[in-house]
Amino acid sequence: MFGMGEDDVFSFRDALPDVLAHRRGAGIYPVNRFETVRLHGLGEELDRQSIERQHVDGPPHRVERQVFFDRTQRIINQVSKTADVPFDWTLNPYRGCEHGCIYCFARPYHEYLGFSCGLDFETKLMAKPDAPALLKRELASPGWKPEPIVMSAITDIYQPIEHKMRIARQCLEVLADCGQPVTTMTKSALVLRDTDLWSRLAKMNAGRVTITLVTLDSDLAQKLEPRASSPAGRLRAIRELTAAGIPVSVNIAPIIPGLTDVELPQILQAVAEAGARRAAWVLLRLPYQLKDLFLDWLQRSVHPDRARKVESLIRQSRGGKLYQASYDDRRRGKGHFTEQLAQTFDVFTRKYGLNRDIRPLSTAHFRRPDLGGQMRLF
Repeated sequence: MFGMGEDDVFSFRDALPDVLAHRRGAGIYPVNRFETVRLHGLGEELDRQSIERQHVDGPPHRVERQVFFDRTQRIINQVSKTADVPFDWTLNPYRGCEHGCIYCFARPYHEYLGFSCGLDFETKLMAKPDAPALLKRELASPGWKPEPIVMSAITDIYQPIEHKMRIARQCLEVLADCGQPVTTMTKSALVLRDTDLWSRLAKMNAGRVTITLVTLDSDLAQKLEPRASSPAGRLRAIRELTAAGIPVSVNIAPIIPGLTDVELPQILQAVAEAGARRAAWVLLRLPYQLKDLFLDWLQRSVHPDRARKVESLIRQSRGGKLYQASYDDRRRGKGHFTEQLAQTFDVFTRKYGLNRDIRPLSTAHFRRPDLGGQMRLF
């Protein structure tokens, strides 16, 4: 499905650093869970390496981004609709995400490509340069029914690589020309670059932007999401998109027990004042090796007493475990802690007038593209 030939790689470099990587989220390199051969180090050796890393002089190690071309033959993906996946179709111009959010539940998907969910997820990226042409061809197919598409549900379409490659913008141009309803979720103020296209879609009630916001604390955000836009930058994006007539939702995701949960009322107030119409929340999810990545991050970034509290509250909300995979539990968890979160969320969304606009996106303006270059009138 994708090629990794010599012509398809930018700045290829060994991505296994001897010290913590500069402005990267992951601090360890978990083995791909699908690998049958694994190499384990003795505890004494790992301790020795840890001590050496603490005494390394000089700047942090830079891990270069690598970009591989994915030569997929289809771009609109049908997903299994479940209680926590309320959509049927996605479009992903990229796989992997340079934002490097340590909590990202999409990290394990990178293992299907033969990579690690640690540094590989944020440094070895798959790009789909053929996506705009594939999208136009698939929208032109008589078999396509213009149901809403979520543009990138696994990784952020406005991650730093999009500055250079502009694949997401080219896809959005196709969608706007066709009147195809679409939404996206992002943590980047780069979305403002495409205000013109989102505004066109919004005038047809065919476009909505969701901004993901975890915390208002800029220092904490930089540790959690090292290459995403700052909280202030995301609030600015909400204000400017709203001023352009584009409906904006906010996803408070994930809420991290013992770390960001106390901010819920303040976040809801801030996004409402910025102009957001909707809000939702999701509890921290730690599938597969993401548990190890997050716990390692806690030990590196949070006071030990607070780290123990965070882990304890996660387990309390997950039936004593760090994660439960059942559809009923994985988004919100169970127990007194999550019940209090839900009550707090309901009280403050009502107070700030959120979640009153529940209009679905419209397909009334959809027109199939003509592959000869002209749009059809009827």
